[in-house]
Amino acid sequence: MKVIDHLENAKGATQFTFEILPPLKGQDIQSIFDAIDPLMEFKPPFIDVTYHREEYDYVERENGLLEKRVIRKRPGTVGICAAIQNRYDVDAVPHILCGGFSQEDTENFLIDLAFLGIDNVVALRGDAVKSETYFKACKGGHKYANELVGQIKNLNQGKYLDEEILNCTPTDFCVGVAGYPEKHAEAPSLESDLYFLKKKLEAGADYIITQMFFDNQKYFEFVTKCREAGINIPIIPGLKPLATLKQLNMLPHRFHVDLPQDLIDAVVKAKNNKAIAQIGLEWCIQQSKELKEKGVPFLHYYSMGKSESVKKIASALF
Repeated sequence: MKVIDHLENAKGATQFTFEILPPLKGQDIQSIFDAIDPLMEFKPPFIDVTYHREEYDYVERENGLLEKRVIRKRPGTVGICAAIQNRYDVDAVPHILCGGFSQEDTENFLIDLAFLGIDNVVALRGDAVKSETYFKACKGGHKYANELVGQIKNLNQGKYLDEEILNCTPTDFCVGVAGYPEKHAEAPSLESDLYFLKKKLEAGADYIITQMFFDNQKYFEFVTKCREAGINIPIIPGLKPLATLKQLNMLPHRFHVDLPQDLIDAVVKAKNNKAIAQIGLEWCIQQSKELKEKGVPFLHYYSMGKSESVKKIASALF
């Protein structure tokens, strides 16, 4: 079932959803099941599965030259989604990236998903690899997420890259995209970021999932500005509980989000990470309660493969 259909069937009730990471290469899928099992009692209508693009490593050869090698540390998104749908009878939503994909790769990825009965995708540009200062599309790939959304929607109309294919069967994907309440790191302003978000809407996006945030007011203001800009599709808030002292600096650096001063002060005064995790838990619960009272369609949690804190939050709300 499509995400937008789950939204309609809920008839205004807020639903619980979450996102997981594929295991590192060399680990089996049991770690995924172990993370999902404790959360199924809250009846998530769908589960997101991230996709991690390639990284590059340079190895010195015998002749002294460097050999560039491609490394994928977390493969398996498609297989994990199929396993989730088979084991739990719940919709799995794979992320699909511009980065690392040619348009042909994208089409084949989508065909595989359609064969597996996967109805939803989240279309993302993706980040630059570590060796790049800025994002660079691979040869024959998309530069922007709206172009990726456009390809997916073309496939939904039976428009394949090879125009000579006759009697094409259209796919039927529901497409989610990312939104940034505090703007994307590369955007010069929130207004310009909204301009490009609207391009994703015009290309056919069905709903938006936000980057994590720790101040609900920024989400509410983001929704208001989206509506003023004519972006009227559902906007799902993404949440993550702060868990360690390290995250106090890591999360703003990596995800370009601000932390409220009250939260910072409480974390700095905490004696250890156990106390910090409790502070983060309580903060996220209060965020969630306020968002739920405001009638958000879903509360979407970035579990990072760890379900203990997310389960405690869900237990307090659902």
